[in-house]
Amino acid sequence: MTTPAGTSATPTIRTVSVPTADLREALADASPDVDVVLWDFRSPPEGCDPGRLDAAVLPYTGRAHLDGALDAATNLRLVHTQSTGFDGIADLVGPDVAIATASGVHAAATAELAVGLALASLRGIDDAVRQQAEGVWRSERYSGLADRRVLLVGVGGIGEEIRRRLVTFEAEVTRVGSAAREDELGQVHGSDELVRLAPDHDVVIVITPLTDATRGLIGSEVLAALPDGALVVNVARGAVVDTEALTTEVLSGRLKAALDVVDPEPLPEGHPLWSAPGAIITPHVGGNTGAFPPRILALLRKQIALLGKGEKPLNLVRTGSWTG
Repeated sequence: MTTPAGTSATPTIRTVSVPTADLREALADASPDVDVVLWDFRSPPEGCDPGRLDAAVLPYTGRAHLDGALDAATNLRLVHTQSTGFDGIADLVGPDVAIATASGVHAAATAELAVGLALASLRGIDDAVRQQAEGVWRSERYSGLADRRVLLVGVGGIGEEIRRRLVTFEAEVTRVGSAAREDELGQVHGSDELVRLAPDHDVVIVITPLTDATRGLIGSEVLAALPDGALVVNVARGAVVDTEALTTEVLSGRLKAALDVVDPEPLPEGHPLWSAPGAIITPHVGGNTGAFPPRILALLRKQIALLGKGEKPLNLVRTGSWTG
């Protein structure tokens, strides 16, 4: 799409599109100065020429149906995701279009799934479900989460919510960020330390954003450094973990995996991870709970109110025409 001419430090936002009728109805009174229209990206915006749109809220499903769809929105100043992640969104719009995310909306839900996946694997719940289907009663001792050493890769908002829950379960947590540093909670290790840290940990939980720097971050070298029986939990993006390398380790029986995201997504029919003992796969549902609708509505209502007053929206990951 073309970049609007004459952009300013405080763009005027008067028309915002949302992708569902429910959101349009719920947000109609969010600001007296902002019109909220329906645009589902399968048909033209209702009652509005796309060239008049100033901001667009994207579907929860991310990039589905979006390639080329925003080209007609020539005056666009802001796109808003309903996800925390924003990988690929910059490819859809010009460089002067700001990008805001739903940071915070999915934190609790994603954290509970991360811990839930770890618990399911570490307590053998996946084995019990398979045995139930076969009518088998087999009592075993599993490692559990208490006293396990967890390598938490990602220290943003969701990472912190995961850490808090892990501490409640009496796990020992080592945090890893993009670079080594100290914060109010203590030591954050750099991602360049992963191979050194891996041998001393029983569980790896991945919640770092997908960027050029994190693509394949949990690769063959890190996986090989983990001790036998270690568990890899991924609730970030599939491509942060090397699928081929992880598959090899899981099929060998050396590592276990609990994955809400995979690469490619979904896994192809017949992929060995589907049926591998020691693997749990959920279909990218980390933030998709009953908590999502009211939380995304509250955020979008706040955002539209800010835009109507000429103020900078929250959660900007690319500022576009906004400054400061």
